[in-house]
Amino acid sequence: MPEPTASVLFTTVDSPIGPLTLMARDGNLTHLVMQDQAHATTAPAGSTRDDDAFTGVAAQLDEYFAGERTTFDVPMRLDGTDFQRRVWTELCGIPYGETISYGELARRVGNPKASRAVGLANGRNPIAVIVPCHRVIAADGSLGGYGGGTDRKVHLLELERSPGS
Repeated sequence: MPEPTASVLFTTVDSPIGPLTLMARDGNLTHLVMQDQAHATTAPAGSTRDDDAFTGVAAQLDEYFAGERTTFDVPMRLDGTDFQRRVWTELCGIPYGETISYGELARRVGNPKASRAVGLANGRNPIAVIVPCHRVIAADGSLGGYGGGTDRKVHLLELERSPGS
């Protein structure tokens, strides 16, 4: 959850997976929220809509959805527990177009028996798409869950696997 609201800026941008609400504090992106996302956060009371503050992020998202960008260069602030932040940091290390299992992610954060905890942290990722939680799948190759919905996960994975991406 964002801290005191006076410095929280937000905007909503259109995307192929629906409207995305972006929130930032002190120049750092804190949230990218999809419409009807599980564990969604809304801009707190007293936040300020500022479309201009997000032009760089919006441009990078446009490039990503056009298949022209494979990594993001966005200043972020990931607020969560130490374990959640370790998981989210590892998510950023999964290369574009690749997937790993929840078990592999648990191994990468140093706790190979924590697949379930990794899945819970993955589901609480505050900056979807940019912190690519969609790249984590079940060990049997099935998609597993996704806070943004299975259709969006499929869309993102297909985007990253398509020729020319």
